[in-house]
Amino acid sequence: MPNRSADILFQLIHSLQKSEKRNFKLYITRNSGNKDLKIIELFDAIDKLPEYDESVLLKKLSSIKKPQLANVKAHLYKELLASLRLLRSTESIDLNLHEQLDYARILYNRGLYLHALKILDKTKEMARTYNQDSFLIQVISLEKKIETLHITRSMQNRADQLSAEADQVNENRKNITRLSNLALQLYSWYIRHGHARNEKDEEGVKEFFRNNLPPSADRFTGFYERLYLCQSYCWFAFIRQDFLMYYRYTQKWVDLFYANPAMIEVETGHFIKGMHNLLNAHFDLRNYPKFHETLKQFEEFAASPVANQHNNNRIQTFVYLYSAKLNLHIMEGSFDEGLKLVEGIEEWLKEYYQYLDRHRILVFNYKVAMLHFGNGDYSRSIDYLQKIINDNVDLRTDLQCYARLLNLLAHYELGNYDLVEYLTRSVYRFMAKMENLTVIEEAMFKFLRTNFYVPAKQLQPAFKGFLKTIKQFEKSRFQTRSFAYLDIISWVESKVSGQPMSRIIRDKYLGDKRGKGM
Repeated sequence: MPNRSADILFQLIHSLQKSEKRNFKLYITRNSGNKDLKIIELFDAIDKLPEYDESVLLKKLSSIKKPQLANVKAHLYKELLASLRLLRSTESIDLNLHEQLDYARILYNRGLYLHALKILDKTKEMARTYNQDSFLIQVISLEKKIETLHITRSMQNRADQLSAEADQVNENRKNITRLSNLALQLYSWYIRHGHARNEKDEEGVKEFFRNNLPPSADRFTGFYERLYLCQSYCWFAFIRQDFLMYYRYTQKWVDLFYANPAMIEVETGHFIKGMHNLLNAHFDLRNYPKFHETLKQFEEFAASPVANQHNNNRIQTFVYLYSAKLNLHIMEGSFDEGLKLVEGIEEWLKEYYQYLDRHRILVFNYKVAMLHFGNGDYSRSIDYLQKIINDNVDLRTDLQCYARLLNLLAHYELGNYDLVEYLTRSVYRFMAKMENLTVIEEAMFKFLRTNFYVPAKQLQPAFKGFLKTIKQFEKSRFQTRSFAYLDIISWVESKVSGQPMSRIIRDKYLGDKRGKGM
C-alpha cells in the first residue's frame, strides 16, 4: 500500500467530492477578488497530482513562487474549510447548533438582546432534542450573561431557572465525562493488549472498572450516559472474554439507538461501532441466526443516506461490514467464498488507506491469512502474516503473537521442518515474553517439539493425543482466546480425520445450524 501523504492540504482536496469541488469554486468566485485567483490555480494543480510532490507542484504553478507557497496553501486550506462549513451546515446537528449560537452572538453584539434570547431559546430546545449538553452549557452561559448585564424582563424567576438548568447540565456532563473516560481507557487497554491473559490481568481490569464506575451509574437516564455505560460494560466484558455479558451490553448499545432513532444521524459513528460489536458478539458466541439477522440489518444501513453522508461514515461502514462478511466465511468454513471478497477489499483499502488506522489494517491482514490457511493455501497465508509480523507497531500484542503462531503452523503444513524447529523456539520466546502463553499454546509447542520429524503415517496417535489434551479446555474462559484467534481444534480434527479443515468447520456449522432451527 502507498505511504500516507503528510500534506494535510493534499489530503483535504483529494477527499472532496465533485459537488464539493464545484461549490468551492463558486464560493471563491462569489466571495473573493482577483487576489484569490492564485488559490484556484493551486487548488487545480494539487487536485491533479496523484501524490504530493512540492517540486512537481511548483513547476505547474505560473503565478506562485516557492517563498509564497506556504502562505497561499494556508489561505487555500482556510477557504476550503469555510466553503465546506457553509455547504454542510444543514447536514450536521453540531454545525447547525454552532450556526444558531453564532447568530445569537451577532444579534447580542448589535444590542438586540430579546432577538438573541429568542434564538437561544430555540437553540436550547434543539440541543435538548438531540441530547447535546455541551451546547446547552454555551447557550445557558450566554443567556446568563444577557440577563446579568441587561434588564430584559423576558421571564419571571429567570435567575432561578437558569441556575437550576446550569446545575443539571453540569451534573449530566460530569457523569458523561466519567463514563466516556472509563469506556475510552478500557478500549485503549484492549487495543494495546487484547484479551485478559490470566487472572492477574482480569483482576487488574476489574479493580480499575470498580474504581472508575460512577456511583448509581445503572440509574442514569440520559442518552450519552447510557451510551457510555453500555460501552464501558462492553469493553469490560470483552477484555475478560465474558462473551455473554459482551453480547448483552452491545445489544443494549444498539437498542439505545433504535429507541432514539434521531441519534443515529447525530452519532452515526457510535451506531456503526455498536453494530460492529454486536456482530462480533454473535460471532464469538457462534449465534448463527442472530449473526445473519444483524448482518442483514447492517447491509441495509450501509445503503442508507446516513451511511453515505460523508467519508467518515462511508469508510467506517465499509470496514466493519466487510470485517463481518469475512467473519461469516471463517465461521461457516466457506474460505474459498471469503477469498473472493479479498481483491475488492484490497482495492478499496488502497484508495482509502490514508483514512484508516493501522490497527484495522492488521485485523484485515489476519482475517485474510486465516482464510488462506483454512483454504489450504499456506504460502499465501504466510504472505499476509508477514505483513503483521514485519509491521513495527505497538498494537494488539495478542494479534502479533497469534500471527507468529499461525505462521509457524503454515510452515509446518508446508513441510519446512528445519524452519519449524527454529520458529518453535522463536515464537515460544516471543509469546512467553509477552506473557501470552495459555495452556493450549504450551500443549501445541510441546506437540511440535516432540513430532518435528515423525513420519506422517505415525502422526495419527500423536494428533489424537493432542486433540484429547486441548478439547478439555474448549469451555475454559481463559483458553477461549486461543480458539477465537485460531481454531486449533478444527485444525487437529482435520489431521485426525484426514479431511480438509474447511470441511470440518463447515460440518460443525451445518450441524449447529440444524440444531438451532435455521
